[in-house]
Amino acid sequence: MRIGILKCGQSPEALRGELGDYDTMFERLLAGRGFDFASYHVEAMQFPQSVHDAQGWLLTGSRHGSYEDHAFIAPLEDFIRAAFGDQVPLVGICFGHQIIAQALGGRVVKHPGGWSVGAQDYDFGGERITLNAWHQDQVARRPEGAKVVARNEFCENAALVYPGRAFTVQAHPEFSDAFVQGLIEHRATGVVPQPLLDQARDRMGGPRQATGIADRIEALFKAPGSFCTQASLGVA
Repeated sequence: MRIGILKCGQSPEALRGELGDYDTMFERLLAGRGFDFASYHVEAMQFPQSVHDAQGWLLTGSRHGSYEDHAFIAPLEDFIRAAFGDQVPLVGICFGHQIIAQALGGRVVKHPGGWSVGAQDYDFGGERITLNAWHQDQVARRPEGAKVVARNEFCENAALVYPGRAFTVQAHPEFSDAFVQGLIEHRATGVVPQPLLDQARDRMGGPRQATGIADRIEALFKAPGSFCTQASLGVA
């Protein structure tokens, strides 16, 4: 099954050689599940010819805000709406989660509560899932028809399902602790408050449930029509 990865940004150049870029991180996360991948650097205006060039699309994180004025934002929103309208499954992570919501009528804002970095605990309908996060923006208003399937006190719309069509997550199942440490070293100075960085370091080495998110991504891509009926989804 061909999955297209829409690369909405890049990992810091200093980390790419050892830890990979965003597309390769998702290839590792979803390895062994019967997928092959094609990557498109949409941030650099490299778009697929058609929403049917793949059987599903995964939108990555980005250092940009979905509400900012960048050349790739409007065509990416058009692509999302076209794929959604043609019922080609979509998965969005962090920025991908936000831009899908925005393209479909939701609202994304810079959260007044600040940043969420490192290991965070989320309630997936009574199941506690711990994932690494790195964001300040959030989905403040979800689109019509979107269902909340995960939340915590800091992030109300931490994961959304658009029945039969899309699954999006604010946190980063693809981020290892080593990558978070790299972000602390290369992107956090003067940006993220030091106490939050200290908390992130304190929680490194603990368990993460990224496999549970990979299971959900696989289920959405392979059986989008029945995705919301699965007990394992954890609808809140």
